[in-house]
Amino acid sequence: MIYQPTLRTNRLILRPFSIEDAKRVRDLAGNIEVARYTEAIPHPYGDEVAESWIEAHDNEFREGKSVNFAITLKESGEILGAVGLIMEKKDQKANLGYWIGRPYWGCGYCSEAAKALVEYGFHQWSIHRIYARHMECNPASGHVMRNVGMHFEGELKDDMYRDGKFHTMLMYGIINSKEVSEGDAAY
Repeated sequence: MIYQPTLRTNRLILRPFSIEDAKRVRDLAGNIEVARYTEAIPHPYGDEVAESWIEAHDNEFREGKSVNFAITLKESGEILGAVGLIMEKKDQKANLGYWIGRPYWGCGYCSEAAKALVEYGFHQWSIHRIYARHMECNPASGHVMRNVGMHFEGELKDDMYRDGKFHTMLMYGIINSKEVSEGDAAY
């Protein structure tokens, strides 16, 4: 059986979610300010949404489809948010996604967690490219992407429909530099 690892950074522990985390996920992700800037978090956030999401993680990880981590404070174990990768095996790439609870915005936790996950994706999953996108109206998310080392790749006009209106999405990406360096050396 393959088990999802736990990752550690200076201030955080990124660990698999457990069903006991569902209430905390509901409380944080259910906040309208958090949900409005994401593509996948519904609002209102129903009672069973967190449970269903968490229960799917183990199988998706074992099948190599995705990996999701609870972002927790190293000192207290308190959950702050989530970070994950959705794999696209055929193209050796993954989509980075994250959310952080409103009380923890602006503290650098999301950037710290995302950096750890990008490194994990490149080194443990042998991903060639990781990409992410954010709503144009959420520049803080773009800041996280730049902190991870991603580069702006383009603008997708009115690409997402949410809350009764279209949103322009801004694309970022990063290539596995170790893989690129090794490839360059081979020429």
